[in-house]
Amino acid sequence: MAQSTKAARAKNAFVLERLFDAPREHVWNAFTQPEHLKRWWGSPGSSIEIARFELKPGGLFHYCMKLPDNRVMWARFIFREIVAPERLSWLNGFSDKDGGLTRNPWVPGFPLETLNTVTLAAEDGGTLLTITVVPFNADDGETRVFEGGIKGMKMGFGASFSKLADYLQRQSRLRDSQARSEESDTPPITKEKT
Repeated sequence: MAQSTKAARAKNAFVLERLFDAPREHVWNAFTQPEHLKRWWGSPGSSIEIARFELKPGGLFHYCMKLPDNRVMWARFIFREIVAPERLSWLNGFSDKDGGLTRNPWVPGFPLETLNTVTLAAEDGGTLLTITVVPFNADDGETRVFEGGIKGMKMGFGASFSKLADYLQRQSRLRDSQARSEESDTPPITKEKT
């Protein structure tokens, strides 16, 4: 299955769709299990360390991202809605090391928080992921900055989702390899002597 991405722009919203060559449950797990999330979340060349991860409404995902240029950035999710394996929403924002909200270090006029909603739908043997991002409690100026940043969001989420696609493919190959290994360790079925 070919990977595909498309972006659409609605008033005050950023929407990106990506088709993954993986079952919906695997994509869901990649978003909701910290041992997977830390392997792909963030920009290329970055890594994250998870300070706290509570997958529940009101729960916190607080992490530190180490960027390729050695800068460190803190961010957080506050989970709002969790409907396995089809929908996940959270308030997203930059933070300090203690989890307090801070302004975007590159674009200070960006909204303090955005509401991100991911939906996952089984499609063509894979999973169609749709992410919708809208400003949350933003004033008119912050909303204009958000709308002006949609191209950057497309690039950022696009790069992260490419990392996710690569991670899902590696996981699939690993599962296939383990299954083959288990099959080769199993003695062949032989006909019973009568």
